[in-house]
Amino acid sequence: MTSIWELANPQLRDLAVYQPGKPIEETARELDVDPGAITKLASNENPLGPSPKAIHATRAAAENAHLYPDGGGFYLCKAIAARLGLAPENIISGNGSNEVIEFLGHAFLNLDDDVITSEYAFIVYKLIATSFGAQTIETPSPDFQQNLDAMLDAITPKTRLIFIPNPNNPTGTLISQRKIDRFMSRVPENIIVVFDEAYFEFLDNPPDTLRFVREGRNIVVLRTFSKIHGLAGLRIGYGIAGADLIEVLQKTRQPFNVNSIAHAGALAALNDDAHQRETKRVVDEGRAYLQEQFTEMKVRFVPGMANFVRVNVGDGAAVFERLLARKVIVRPLKGYNLPEWIRISVGTMDQNKKCIAALKDVLK
Repeated sequence: MTSIWELANPQLRDLAVYQPGKPIEETARELDVDPGAITKLASNENPLGPSPKAIHATRAAAENAHLYPDGGGFYLCKAIAARLGLAPENIISGNGSNEVIEFLGHAFLNLDDDVITSEYAFIVYKLIATSFGAQTIETPSPDFQQNLDAMLDAITPKTRLIFIPNPNNPTGTLISQRKIDRFMSRVPENIIVVFDEAYFEFLDNPPDTLRFVREGRNIVVLRTFSKIHGLAGLRIGYGIAGADLIEVLQKTRQPFNVNSIAHAGALAALNDDAHQRETKRVVDEGRAYLQEQFTEMKVRFVPGMANFVRVNVGDGAAVFERLLARKVIVRPLKGYNLPEWIRISVGTMDQNKKCIAALKDVLK
């Protein structure tokens, strides 16, 4: 009998499946405890939950769930564009910003093309490139910092896309405006540069990449409603680019790719400045607390710029399991070739303190 793998696209055979943070419900079942007893600090989620305005808007939108959504997300794209000083034609919405990455693959990647990204960068870039039969070139990251000069040196005649997450997940490091400007002055115009800015709103002084959109450069800036807006469960993000580039990406987008409830929640969250400010305050305070504790514990960590901190615990997988037994979920980083490390999301102060107490117990 013919194996189904003989019929499938060959690049899928060895493609790893993305492993998300362990869910609360699954952990609660395994430990036979109430889900409310679990502290999840694994997926960089908003510790305060969704914007209250978004909750109200999604409940109202659910009453019309029998109707198809606005296919292009007209009102949301218009609102995002107004905030950024751009036109709606510069915005495309996606089922999470991950879907916009997939649009880029459909639009620009062919078999044996090259994609460049940094070592330890968000693993989805490599997974999507592989699914389109493209090769991923991962450049070295000395001290876990992305090296833009190395990316330039890695360019080949087949290079189509360069992915630059900033801040990077899972390392938490940030590339400066000066380095970005120098990189953009040297990158060939026929290569599309993708700045993934999922954690943009957590930065005090974020680099300005939208200037390159305004200059007409071939770049795409990715942002999301999953992090500071607290809408990870609704799966909605967006891409920002020149109108001609967005027009190409629109050709790859499925009709009704973002549901109407997500559109309503995102539009309300976008305008809830108070929730964003409070989230940033809680995250800034919690991140400082975690890093102070790691310093006192003499545990190596990489100072974070977003809503998570990466910590060297010697054996990430083992510590993950031991914390799990104490009803705390973190993220082991073996899949990123960082087996000694775990990533801890910033939670509420109560959650942060519970995590630190459990980690001290595990490491003592």
